[in-house]
Amino acid sequence: MGISVSGQQMKNIILIGPAYPYKGGIAHYTCLLYRALAKEHNVEVISYKMQYPKFLYQKEQRDYRNNMFCIEGAQFLLHTADPINILSLGTKIRKRNPDMVIMQWWHPYFAPCYWLLGKALGNGIQKIFICHNVFPHERFCMDRFLTRMALKQGNAFIVHAKSDAEDLLTIKKDADFKYNPHPTYHAFQARNLSKKQARDLLQIRQDQKMLLFFGFVREYKGLRYLLQAMPAIKRKLSGVRLMIAGSFEDDKENYRQCILEQGIADCVDIVDGYMPDDEVEKYFAACDLVVLPYESATQSGIVQIAYGFKKPVIVTDVGGLPDVVENGKTGYVVEAKNVNALAEAVIKYFEEGKEEEFVQNVQKEAWRFQWERLVEKIESFQDENADLQAPKYKESDK
Repeated sequence: MGISVSGQQMKNIILIGPAYPYKGGIAHYTCLLYRALAKEHNVEVISYKMQYPKFLYQKEQRDYRNNMFCIEGAQFLLHTADPINILSLGTKIRKRNPDMVIMQWWHPYFAPCYWLLGKALGNGIQKIFICHNVFPHERFCMDRFLTRMALKQGNAFIVHAKSDAEDLLTIKKDADFKYNPHPTYHAFQARNLSKKQARDLLQIRQDQKMLLFFGFVREYKGLRYLLQAMPAIKRKLSGVRLMIAGSFEDDKENYRQCILEQGIADCVDIVDGYMPDDEVEKYFAACDLVVLPYESATQSGIVQIAYGFKKPVIVTDVGGLPDVVENGKTGYVVEAKNVNALAEAVIKYFEEGKEEEFVQNVQKEAWRFQWERLVEKIESFQDENADLQAPKYKESDK
């Protein structure tokens, strides 16, 4: 085993999770974590041969339109619903004697898969779970049992929200975990568009005050409260506009009806559909403020995309969102489901001319969200447990 450029002993790491062409923020995360780890270590990425069965997720799971998050050499080997495949892959990984296996965790659907994989890997390999959320956003009756079943296979954990650390300890009281804020997504800045250029592309006037709600539209993300806040915002701020850019579930018409009832159809734009990676930039570059009116949350990659574009945010006081937003400095933290508080925060931002101050504060806080800090936390697990490693796989173990 060699020495990395930082002087750290190079490790052999297997990183398991969704990778391009799979869609979504966790696939982006896998790529950016891989790039950060690969600067110092030998990293092999294993993604899914089958991620979700179609009866559970009927939309297209892959997007080939842009490869900016492509991982060269990624292997698509893991079939999440095939026990023979899972056990076979676990045995193959075990034979390679990696120093650690890092698995992405975000939903109990993966519990049987990761439970079997953990059993096949055995006790001699350090298994680290990165918990994007310990429990799912939309809870169901078996989620706690399934989550415990899977995560008890882990030796160590990364959590991105303090609330997730609390949840983790309810199912694994002795969990060895480290808290690290969700790192920033800079990679979407492919063209370095200015605000003017982005607004020209979106055909938005330069003098308008643009709010952005971005990402999958689900009930827990609280878009309805932002729509209900828009009349008060519109009365106070001339030229305000809300851009909703993201894929709706089955209730798009309900949101359209809400827009009509609130009398805000003239200042709300909807761009419905999954956003290709190379289209993300223009929306964030064009906006003044990113709004996350969530009813519940653990953490959010949307905040970190916003910070990557040096954009302030308004978030609610749920989950890990207050952990990453300095209230009154990099944005505002308001009470969840409070329409008046949401409206007042937006109005205050523009009336008090906070843009320059907040943008500077976002830049000052950037060090907190570097991928290198996450890599250091992951490395420290191996260092702490170096003397506790069980014997690794030998040919005689067959």
